[in-house]
Amino acid sequence: MKISYNWIKEYLDLNVSPADLAEKIERTSVEVDDVVKPSDGLKKIVVGHVLLIEMHPDSDHLHICQVDVGEDEPLQIVCGAPNIDKGQRVIVALPGSRIAGNVKIKKSKMRGVPSAGMICALQEIGFSDDVVPKEYADGIYVLPADATPGDDVYDYLGMNDSLIDLDVTPNRGDMLSLNGTLHDLAAIYDRPVTLDQVDLKEAGHAIEGQLAVHVDADLAPQYRMRLVKQVKLAPSPMWLQVRLWNAGYRPINNVVDITNYIMLKYGQPLHAFDYDKFAGQDVYVRTAKAGEKLTTLDEGEHDLDPQDIVIADDKAPIALAGVMGGLSTAISDETVTVAIESAVFEHDHIRKAAQRHHLHTDASQRFERGVNQAGVQEALDAAAQMMNELAAGEVQLGSVVGSVNIPDPAVITITLGHINAVLGTDLDLTKVTHILESLGFDVASEGETLTVTVPVRRNDIHIPADLLEEIARIYGYDELPTTLPTGRMTMGTLTSAQKLMRATRHSLEGLGLNQAISYALTTEDKAKMFLMQDSETTQLAWPMSVDHAVLRMNVVTGLLDDIAYNSARKVKDVALYEQGRVFYREDGTDRPNEQEHIAGAITGTLMPAGWNQPAQEVDFYQIKGIVEAYLKDMAVNGDVTYEANTDMPEMHPGRTADILVHGHRIGFMGQVHPTIAKQFKIGATYVFELNLQAIIDMPKQENQYDVISRYPAITRDIAMLVADDVTNEQIVALIEKRGGAFLQSVKLFDVYDGVKVPKGKKSLAYTLTYQDKNETLVDDAVTQAFEKVEKRLQDDLGAEIR
Repeated sequence: MKISYNWIKEYLDLNVSPADLAEKIERTSVEVDDVVKPSDGLKKIVVGHVLLIEMHPDSDHLHICQVDVGEDEPLQIVCGAPNIDKGQRVIVALPGSRIAGNVKIKKSKMRGVPSAGMICALQEIGFSDDVVPKEYADGIYVLPADATPGDDVYDYLGMNDSLIDLDVTPNRGDMLSLNGTLHDLAAIYDRPVTLDQVDLKEAGHAIEGQLAVHVDADLAPQYRMRLVKQVKLAPSPMWLQVRLWNAGYRPINNVVDITNYIMLKYGQPLHAFDYDKFAGQDVYVRTAKAGEKLTTLDEGEHDLDPQDIVIADDKAPIALAGVMGGLSTAISDETVTVAIESAVFEHDHIRKAAQRHHLHTDASQRFERGVNQAGVQEALDAAAQMMNELAAGEVQLGSVVGSVNIPDPAVITITLGHINAVLGTDLDLTKVTHILESLGFDVASEGETLTVTVPVRRNDIHIPADLLEEIARIYGYDELPTTLPTGRMTMGTLTSAQKLMRATRHSLEGLGLNQAISYALTTEDKAKMFLMQDSETTQLAWPMSVDHAVLRMNVVTGLLDDIAYNSARKVKDVALYEQGRVFYREDGTDRPNEQEHIAGAITGTLMPAGWNQPAQEVDFYQIKGIVEAYLKDMAVNGDVTYEANTDMPEMHPGRTADILVHGHRIGFMGQVHPTIAKQFKIGATYVFELNLQAIIDMPKQENQYDVISRYPAITRDIAMLVADDVTNEQIVALIEKRGGAFLQSVKLFDVYDGVKVPKGKKSLAYTLTYQDKNETLVDDAVTQAFEKVEKRLQDDLGAEIR
């Protein structure tokens, strides 16, 4: 919210610069995004009076103007604005001036006619299109008739004011108004503030015979309306237009501008209806009915939801409550009777309606955070008073009240000892009482016990801890003494799970992968891919976008998105891993179970081309080697095996395997199916995903020191022909089982299935290493063990020793 420094100074006597004030607000109340003085960077822009105007001889849209700028002689300026006219007070950029964007204006010729300066539109001196009145959106701005030629335009347009842009947090809805900000600043600077009092002049007839409201109090705890007749619509006075556009609002007309002004001042959203457009004299606050539609003020048509709160007449909805009014009852040039609405709506309904219809308005923002429920009538009366003063309206007698449920103020008990113990201060009772009373709180004390009554406008304060925060921030965070913590000190340490997670990162980064972090929210289609167990999807009730609407049930798709992002930018070699949670939900339950997973994805090559080796594209065996090395680094105590898997639709059926420990599946690895890779717009990619929680829970091997043997090892090579369906795993398992006590390792060093090998066969060759750590092995012992291996290979696997 942008708040005017000059507007603050009208109510609070401050002797600080705007920058210092903003810094104080940021240290004490809410964040400040920026402090801007609109006239900064502008130079030599003055009021001009158009004395004479004639058409340019060589143009059908240019005008030659004689303009009084307070000098001895008028300036001749060529202007192309369609709304230029004799007698106007206009904005003139003199020769040598600077306008928005640091553009310098010089004397020039326009199609042969000299032009000494420029007659400006508001946009050309820095105003946003969003705040320029519509009648001046495509032309120059016309100043009031009392503007003096030659004066700087900055004061007329409010450009010498400093605008403080507050980034109000959700709990401080009271600061979305001038009055709320003034209450806070009065306490911060310990100065008195006197706010305007409403002096409403009513006339006409009693409202009861002209308007009735019917309200569901659960939807609108407070709902009030007033009638103002015989209003005369016109542009707002200059001071009001300045207030609005400095706050970021476009001036419309005096009636609509008053409702926006009251919202800025009191924080209470109002809505003005054209009373004569009502169907009947009854207004209803209810939920929408099936099939109802509403065209809002922005001309958008909305299909209403049964959960939407609407304002309706006898026939149809006329407004989406707390969000935006309807076009059918909008204020127009023909409006003569205005019905003003001031209400408090149930905030959850407003928040959801704003999301549902993509209408996040200033009104909905305030209702979501909470408005001052004790000030609803005051804001309504202030708006009616201004319509009487600025639009010559006749305020009808009384208000019509549909519901009035003002909450009781919070009453909190706290002790002085507790305050000083928590804050580390030595404040006395007088100081604490003064701080709380400066915030507008009522304080009653009995000994060291304070009973604090919090005004309804501060709906963020409920418990003693809230009072502690108020005392600390008003006293000054930088005034709190620095103290060392007391109590017993303990040595911090990591849990076993945290240690393994850190070891996971070190291991995978050592294997050449880089860490990625993806969103835990994804699309429903991606959530259902690469599932390691059956699960229902977990939908968000109110997603920010369709791409982040479902909790993920795998980590791989996030990595594939990352690879696609890199591939689109010509980065072809990508190796990533991610540790994160997936969310499985059983049918019939609301909340999912969270499970820690680890996944990796590689495309391109892990080993780029060098002077001594060509580039090697990633393949199944590389990804398997990474998984094996990782599980070994994690000291998994169990038999790790791999089984072919042809049932995962997202994976290549011939290049995918399940990963098992002691027969229990903990993950999968392999190549992403080409159709899925094409869907993600990536090349051949290999992935793995493991249940990290299962790995954490598994028993681990303890690393033990083992002396390197001083006795030599003996190696024997064996080559054999076996059937194609005999696997390397089977052969290695048999050799290790039958190889004897001295067998240290088995290594496959050759695979051949060329023309010299019979059909249906393959040739495998292994190196067997034997070693006795206590003495030197003799050939006879090795030969005897080796022959046993040969025999078992022939008998059990039908191998033909070569």
